[in-house]
Amino acid sequence: MSAELEPAALIREANALRLAGRDAEAEAAYLRLLSRWPALPDAWFNLGVVQRRIGRFEAALASYEQAIARGIRGPEEVLLNRAFIYSEYLRQDETAARELTEALRVNPAYVPALLNLAKLHEDRGEREPARALYERALTLDPHCALALARLANLLARDAHDDSFIERLRGAIARPGAPAAERAELGFALGRALDGRADYPAAFAAYQAANRDSRASALPATVHYDRAAQEQVTEELLGTPLPPPLQVATADPVRPRPIFICGMFRSGSTLAEQLIAGAPGVEAGGELNLLPALIGRELLPFPRALVTAPEPQLRRLASEYREWIARAFPGAAYVTDKRPDNFFCIGLIKTLFPDALIVHTTRDPLDTCLSVFFLHLDHGMSYALDLMDVGHFYRQYRAVMTHWKKTYGTAVVDFDYDAFVRAPEPTGAALFAALGLAWDPRLLESPRGPRPVRTASTWQVREPLYRDSSGRARHYQAELAELRDYLADLLPAVPAGDSR
Repeated sequence: MSAELEPAALIREANALRLAGRDAEAEAAYLRLLSRWPALPDAWFNLGVVQRRIGRFEAALASYEQAIARGIRGPEEVLLNRAFIYSEYLRQDETAARELTEALRVNPAYVPALLNLAKLHEDRGEREPARALYERALTLDPHCALALARLANLLARDAHDDSFIERLRGAIARPGAPAAERAELGFALGRALDGRADYPAAFAAYQAANRDSRASALPATVHYDRAAQEQVTEELLGTPLPPPLQVATADPVRPRPIFICGMFRSGSTLAEQLIAGAPGVEAGGELNLLPALIGRELLPFPRALVTAPEPQLRRLASEYREWIARAFPGAAYVTDKRPDNFFCIGLIKTLFPDALIVHTTRDPLDTCLSVFFLHLDHGMSYALDLMDVGHFYRQYRAVMTHWKKTYGTAVVDFDYDAFVRAPEPTGAALFAALGLAWDPRLLESPRGPRPVRTASTWQVREPLYRDSSGRARHYQAELAELRDYLADLLPAVPAGDSR
């Protein structure tokens, strides 16, 4: 057979493009290959991978289905990938659960499917089914750190007894435990100790967890460059914006986006769940749509926004609106609560002049401490060091001050601490600013059955978590340096307040 007709060369080419991250070219190469040799299940699987990465979700699902139909070894992994698309991108949790259930029918000992199915139950507030699945995973793999850490996080903050604490510590100290696993367990241990009011031990556990998280990552992903972050801030503040796209006010486009942004751990999940209790509002969660649009067509950002032609901007706005309309049919409003979209408020107001923007705020020390206590993606490398968190917080405040000056009351503040102290007037004021009808009954059960896909999954399902407001008072010694660094940004302390 001539080399021209031999599939091996095309397989190598497509695989090389995929591994290099050149996904659009890899997709084209796999399609060329499979148009001539369709009976290649691994190629169908890899095609699904690149299609998912470039956002072609329906095509990816079809490619994964072909991989199964063509007899791929380990179909449970393909079903796991399909479930991920249904859950994370298409918001079809029931379909995702069916895919995972099928994966477990094919291979009852497939731990990744157990973990993902348990997480679906967690997102929906179904604690006992999730607990049972994590226990089953630990029966199959007693060293499964993720299952143990998530099992720990299922418990109420003050419900970890001595034996469970020792179980976590023993798993962290297990000889040969990888740094990534120690990090998962360390963050869970820190939360458990904090819940038991053992604050010095909790802080030490979180410090160790952040060190392990840093050790588990590629060096390029864990270096927070303060000078580079300051340059990003300067460019955002100094770059002129194009005029906003015109939107017909007589016949407003639906659904209308509500962007909820601010620092991580500043109350964005609570704000979203409260707003999503209003009729016609759907909770979109932390959507990756804006960062994906920027990464694909608006780099370097924000300079590329200045020169982007109006037809391109209209197309990007249409893509966003069409996606949320497909994902949430019939909704009048859809929330997008990716916190770091605060960097994109200028883009938001350009593409969607009718968009509502909620800026969540919280006590600076509480915010920074909670970020340090959160196991964030390594791309948010500032979270690994408490003083880096403080530096990032300063940059965030500078950016938000700029947007508030630019857009005024079009950016609505939601103060988490004020809401905890006085839910009724704070909630009513938020809804009035958004033009939504306030109903005090939302305070009784603002969450409903909708999924919650954040680190606040269980916290937001409980009655108002007042202990989280002012938690920095428990860590005064550990926060001394940060407190001095942020002194000019801290609220005045009322007389008699121990903070």
